[in-house]
Amino acid sequence: MELETNTSGLEIKTQRLWLAHTVELLSSMRFAISLLTIIAISSIIGTVLKQNEPLPNYVNQLGPFWFEVFQHLSLYSLYSAWWFLTIMGFLVLSTSLCLIRNAPKMLKDMRSWRENVREQSLRNFHHKAEWSSESNKELLTTQLSSQIKRLGYQFKIVQKDNATLIAAKQGAGNKWGYIFAHAAIVVICIGGLLDSDLAIRFQTWFGGKVPFEGSGVLISQIPEKHKLSLANPTFRGNIAIPEGMSGNTAVIPQTKGVLLQDLPFTIELKKFNIDFYSTGMPKLFASDVVIKDHETGKSFPATVKVNHPLLYKGYAVFQSSFDDGGSKLQIKAHAMAGANAHQFPIDAKMGGSNPLTLEQTSGRGEYTIEWTAFRPFNVENLARDGQDLRAVNPDKNFTQQLTADLDKHSGSAAKNANNKDLKNVGPSMQYKLRDKTGQAREFNNYMQPILLEGNWVFLAGARDSPNEQFRYLRIPADENDKLDEWMRLRAALANPELRERAAEAYAKRALPATSAAAMQTQLATSAKKGLAIFAGEGEDKLVGLSAINGFLKKIPEAEQSRTAEIFMKILNGSMWDLWQLARVKDGLPVLELTEKRALFLQQATSALSDAFFYGAPVYLQMTGFEEIKASVFQVTRAPGQNVVYLGCLFLVIGVFAMFYIRERRLWLWIKQDDAGSQVLMALSSQRKTLDFEKEFEQLKLQLKLQLRPQATATDSTPGKSVDSSI
Repeated sequence: MELETNTSGLEIKTQRLWLAHTVELLSSMRFAISLLTIIAISSIIGTVLKQNEPLPNYVNQLGPFWFEVFQHLSLYSLYSAWWFLTIMGFLVLSTSLCLIRNAPKMLKDMRSWRENVREQSLRNFHHKAEWSSESNKELLTTQLSSQIKRLGYQFKIVQKDNATLIAAKQGAGNKWGYIFAHAAIVVICIGGLLDSDLAIRFQTWFGGKVPFEGSGVLISQIPEKHKLSLANPTFRGNIAIPEGMSGNTAVIPQTKGVLLQDLPFTIELKKFNIDFYSTGMPKLFASDVVIKDHETGKSFPATVKVNHPLLYKGYAVFQSSFDDGGSKLQIKAHAMAGANAHQFPIDAKMGGSNPLTLEQTSGRGEYTIEWTAFRPFNVENLARDGQDLRAVNPDKNFTQQLTADLDKHSGSAAKNANNKDLKNVGPSMQYKLRDKTGQAREFNNYMQPILLEGNWVFLAGARDSPNEQFRYLRIPADENDKLDEWMRLRAALANPELRERAAEAYAKRALPATSAAAMQTQLATSAKKGLAIFAGEGEDKLVGLSAINGFLKKIPEAEQSRTAEIFMKILNGSMWDLWQLARVKDGLPVLELTEKRALFLQQATSALSDAFFYGAPVYLQMTGFEEIKASVFQVTRAPGQNVVYLGCLFLVIGVFAMFYIRERRLWLWIKQDDAGSQVLMALSSQRKTLDFEKEFEQLKLQLKLQLRPQATATDSTPGKSVDSSI
């Protein structure tokens, strides 16, 4: 039996049992582990769910029901939630109580020699050995104490019960590991609480500070109740600065609105530098800035890079990301409704807006264009010939998706989903069209035509909500790589007079001059009806190829195939004449029919069918741009950072002390008898390992060598009995 040590720690001396039990619970290991488990699970949630995003983003991702549930649980700003900070506070309290109760006991045990032992208790140890020697007790005491000193043990000699006890210890500093490890948890949690938004919460609770929920207002015009002073001890905010501009106010996102944090210096962005990988992902971005101190008036240049922040006066300026700084775009707007192919210019600025009048939308309502994003280049994977760019027509998209799925699983080498053909397809712009009721639809248009499936097309994307992918309208480029011919054909299709004339022209061209007038009239009537159905003026009010499909379903099934063939032949022929009449109307010559122009007409007809699903009264084409970059900095003031570093140092010291410092206690009981002396050795350790077993055997051998020659030794290790003479 080994010596037992009381590790329960100090106990509160009180007659109130509930208080004693409460302190015991709070300082217990089971309570601390429970808190650590909750914190670990919460951290997983905080890692999976993006923190401090705008609330509309969560509504779009989670839906109204789960958005409300998560908001009540404060999961959108989890690390500053009241319940998370409360758990952190209880963890600090629990670990502190554990230290207060147990640290004095551990320190006392480290200093103690545990000399209050008896011979019989040492015989009950698991690891023990006993020898007899002809030497007297004093000589053995000197020899054995010298040997254990050489082995690195500290020792104390005690005379008791007509015997001499050598109490030795090694690695008593192991208990410092427990103290440092527990202290590390306390220090790290305190550092985390110092860097939390508790200071900001106190200012909103007791200091009259209120988050600002407005938009489109100059910072200088925002009331002081929405701004935090320079005395604010800790914060983490963002500041976006365009090239050539400066800023000295950070924006701190809140659950509802933002708070503004004044800075003691001004950041001026001279130039933003960015480099990209071939995939289009940012490779390196850095900002050349000038810092001007408000107190001294002095300025100095600096470069802020990713993972290389600027440290100044206790503030850290990190390179967070980059954005558009208000690039200026030259836009040509094309009408997508009405019988006129009118165009008009728009001067756009990213982040701004432009109105659309009834005249500009051909009477389809008043809209506001909100410019949201501009990309100077786009690297796209064109290995699948644009099949991943979903069509704006939902029915066509279903067919394309089915084809894509078949290609994906058939192992086609030409269109395998894993193939990559990365190409820069040029600039693009993203914007929203918002009507008078506040409903908005989002669009993404590329500036230049893109080669897809051997044809040059303009891609015009549209979607109803940010959760959806863009569906793309493919508008074929004409012989001059422009949109003019397709827009001209679209306007002509909306003109009943031109459709009628085109039907008559087709009938005359399709039938010989000797044909009866009644046959030409009948063919002209069929062509006119076909154009009207395609334009959406049929009885079922469908448009494009969907209208044709609806018309054919009314015909007996046995005749549908033949009728469809004739119908499409008439439609294609009359569309050619419609195109030529539109050119003559605009003062342009009639074109000669070639294979290339016939292919363009086929693609244009398909695009006209899809255009009815585009859902916009105008198509906006970017014709030029002036890019202005902006750098997004994260500015932090974190007084708890050094505290956390200190806690990490404590944790490293504690872990190394616990795992690499092994405490051993050694007792040598030396007793004089008539034949000489008897030596009883006992060794103990908190951790019984194979190394400890080996150390015990080596220690026995080394101590035996200190005895006189011809000494008789008896190994009293359980399971062994050895008599030997040295």
